[in-house]
Amino acid sequence: MDLLKEMIDLIIGRKEFFLNLLWEHFYISFSSIVIASVIGITLGIVISEYRGSSKIILGVINFIYTIPSIALLGILIPFSGIGNVTAMIALSIYALLPMVRNTFTGITNVDERVIEAARGMGSTRFQILYKIKIPIALPVIMSGFRNMVTMTIALAGIASFIGAGGLGTAIYRGITTNNTAMTLTGSLMIAILALVVDGMLGFFEKMSGRRNRKKRKVRIILCGGMIALLIIGIAGNMIRSNQNSEKIVRIATKPVTEQYIIGEILKEIIEQDTDITVELTQGIGGGTSNIMPGMQSGEFDMYPEYTCTGWNLVLGHTGVYDESMYSKLRKEYEESYDFTWKGQMGFSNAYALAVSKEVAEKYGLKTCSDLQKVSGQLVFGAEYDFFERPDGYGKMCEIYGFTFKNVRDVDIGLKYQAVNEGKIDVMDVFTTDGQLSKAQVVILEDDKGYFSSAKEGIVIRREVLQKYPELETVFKKLENTVDNEAMAEMNYQVEEGKKDTKDVAHTFLLEKGLLKGAEE
Repeated sequence: MDLLKEMIDLIIGRKEFFLNLLWEHFYISFSSIVIASVIGITLGIVISEYRGSSKIILGVINFIYTIPSIALLGILIPFSGIGNVTAMIALSIYALLPMVRNTFTGITNVDERVIEAARGMGSTRFQILYKIKIPIALPVIMSGFRNMVTMTIALAGIASFIGAGGLGTAIYRGITTNNTAMTLTGSLMIAILALVVDGMLGFFEKMSGRRNRKKRKVRIILCGGMIALLIIGIAGNMIRSNQNSEKIVRIATKPVTEQYIIGEILKEIIEQDTDITVELTQGIGGGTSNIMPGMQSGEFDMYPEYTCTGWNLVLGHTGVYDESMYSKLRKEYEESYDFTWKGQMGFSNAYALAVSKEVAEKYGLKTCSDLQKVSGQLVFGAEYDFFERPDGYGKMCEIYGFTFKNVRDVDIGLKYQAVNEGKIDVMDVFTTDGQLSKAQVVILEDDKGYFSSAKEGIVIRREVLQKYPELETVFKKLENTVDNEAMAEMNYQVEEGKKDTKDVAHTFLLEKGLLKGAEE
């Protein structure tokens, strides 16, 4: 009951947030549905009329359908970038199979005697298609359409992984900030949307089996009206985007609690101190690996980053990073990408290794070197990119001689739950994690000095800074305003106190006197 109350309070308190996500989900889902319907029905008709091509086309579509959704998104990102376009392409591809298959099946199963009778009466091939085959096949087509729509609405939740909108944003943000109520609210809203639309389509499907011409006209009008509303919505969305495009900066953040907070801090302070509008894309799955391509293509203008991540993951250097290398880091970013670093807020969210208290007590672990002696008996867990970083898992094992019994990829928002439940014994943590103060873990001393410094800064495209030089003043105001303890406390307020990241960011700016009228 407490969780239900929390969900209700969340919806009431943040209704605008959830209504925006609902609209985005509708926009992404139904745009994909319209695209898939037009292409799918057309393909289904073509292969039903020219059956020699059916095996090839259905085989190709079936093969694509077997590709995992996350993998397909990863394949598309280099070509179409981050955001709604890639999400809609992926969803349209997945939605093709039921539309092509049901259209093909419905038309090819029309009784040949009916078709022969129509030919005998002098009907042309086209007349037979649209007056006989399609009307008779309509119930089967509608059945495929109904299944496709429900599937697309549900699958659209994954769009948030690549920075697109929709209710998946609430799910993903809830997971990464340890907010069960938000995760369940986003999931429930997707389920309700899918059920409502499925009910409406069930009504239309039932009517499609009737021969009454008036009812058929009503159906056509209703369907046309829905499509018209969608087109108007899409056009309105494009117009609003164009209207706001004169002075706008696009900020991206990783799926980490403190980055949600930093994103809100940047948005509020920039919009207060300048006439620039901020478009904030929160919690992009894959973090740096997916944000950097968006920065290079101009989809994003800036994002919060950590110095060691820039040094090792982006620039590809190996070895330990320390802040004496900062000027070289900036220079290489400017030469390689025409990006620069600004606005270091002061804290360093460095990596560390942590073990459960039970494991620490059982084996007497205090340092990473102590861990080496028993690593073969333990399971290590980390978020996905830690295993791919040049300064991550592989190099760490090489330096310390770890040979873990098993390793597991664990989402960054679920690591503490995994270690508390005994699913993993050892994990990488960040020194500003909000859950550190509450979690039953022990941080091991990095006695070989392996982990790099990780000061937070803002990576920005230099052309954006030249276009909006007033941003320099904003970045200067934010420099050295947060230490590790303060950042960890803000993270704790979100992850354990269940506060909204926007409210935590606003309180921070007030306490630092960075908002106009804050001193009053």
